[in-house]
Amino acid sequence: MAHTIIIFGASGDLTSRKLVPALYELFRKKRLPEGARVVGFSRTKFSHDAWREKLAESTARFVGEDFDADTWRHFAPSILYQSGNAEAAEDYAALRDFLDEIEGDQETTRVYHLAVAPPLYETVIARLGEAGLAKEDRGPRRVVIEKPFGTDLDSARELNRHVHEVFDERQIYRIDHYLGKETVQNVLVLRFANSIFEPIWNRNYIDHVQITAAEDLLVGHRAAYYESAGVLRDMFQNHLLQLMTFTAMEAPARFDADAVRDEKVKVLRSVRVMEPGEVHTDTIRGQYCKYRDEPGAPEDSETATFGAIKLHIENWRWQGVPFLLRSGKAMSCRTTQIVIQFRPAPHMMFDAGPRSAFEANRLVIQLQPAEGIQLQFQTKVPDAGMKFRMTDLHFTFREEFAGRMPEAYQRLLLDVMHGDASLFSRADEVELAWSIIDPIQRGWERPDGPPLELYEAGGWGPPNAVEWMCRQNREWFDSCPVLK
Repeated sequence: MAHTIIIFGASGDLTSRKLVPALYELFRKKRLPEGARVVGFSRTKFSHDAWREKLAESTARFVGEDFDADTWRHFAPSILYQSGNAEAAEDYAALRDFLDEIEGDQETTRVYHLAVAPPLYETVIARLGEAGLAKEDRGPRRVVIEKPFGTDLDSARELNRHVHEVFDERQIYRIDHYLGKETVQNVLVLRFANSIFEPIWNRNYIDHVQITAAEDLLVGHRAAYYESAGVLRDMFQNHLLQLMTFTAMEAPARFDADAVRDEKVKVLRSVRVMEPGEVHTDTIRGQYCKYRDEPGAPEDSETATFGAIKLHIENWRWQGVPFLLRSGKAMSCRTTQIVIQFRPAPHMMFDAGPRSAFEANRLVIQLQPAEGIQLQFQTKVPDAGMKFRMTDLHFTFREEFAGRMPEAYQRLLLDVMHGDASLFSRADEVELAWSIIDPIQRGWERPDGPPLELYEAGGWGPPNAVEWMCRQNREWFDSCPVLK
């Protein structure tokens, strides 16, 4: 079956930086369905050739050394452009006629990718419905919606309602690029394709789980956007909760979209929603010291650029095992990792001096930038009595597999074309995630909420975040990528 990918907001940054480079790479690897077309739709006036030339330049820049001019010449004829206003109904009628013209009588899968500003989502969806572009009389019709999907539970429900007026749930692909990363998918393989982990992947052997997404960059010119988001909406509601569900979910009966997403939803339903008093005791919020100097940031901004929260999954597997989620801007380094901290050995027979609970076995799943897995355990130091030290076994994608790690959008766009929604969020999943984050966000915004603690750029957040862990007899695994 033929495929047409229609990108709304085609002249924007997401298209040139991520979407078209991903489609080019799929073409270069001969994975893009034969005869697939890419149609750009935005207000800027372009001819087909002018848009191709613009994209050739940006794709070469973002793909880097894998860009091949001859391959692009073969790919470029499949790139087309139709100018139009995302809010004008008549422009959707023109788009419909253009698509009918280039597709002819051929049955075609159409993918509508909304690379527009979130306030335009409802308008674009409504206009697609009014123009008859959601009808599946000549092939499947699918819509890809970028994050953020709403700004709280109420807005997410309202957006779901509007989208469902035009598209069925099976046609909707809510995209989170984190889930397209090879190492995120490897969490499922690690857990469910290896029998050695399942017996110990529970409250009997695991003390706690840490999930960290740290960025070394400042907010910079994005301060105007960040003021309306903050760290909870920007990172926790989507990326970190998604990583938590992959870490905590039960094995699905089969690997298909409904089965996988059913298990993820079960995890979210099991999370204990925080009461107002728990927001004070189980969360930390911070802001790096120079944030208020960023262009667009108010001088008295209370927006958090750092957050740490403790969540409890109240089911048989995870009862009593806290999940500690942390994210921040202006941190020591860029790293995303999941740390499974096991319990100490029940009895230490060796007279090796006082031991810290943090020196128990640890499994580190490093998602970026140096993708891999590290298992840490105690070994005896040679010729030193019974002194021992933490050492490790490790696996890195870079050492084991040739070539660069593919960009997340390659996998995700291909899955949309094939109709595989396993790595995309379902309506109930999005709403449950907001129901967990909303009470924390409201607690942070209250006048009597947890204090906004300042921290210096280049560290690991507010000093109280360390003390908070110490009061729990735990420590953060603060390490810039342990796998090189």
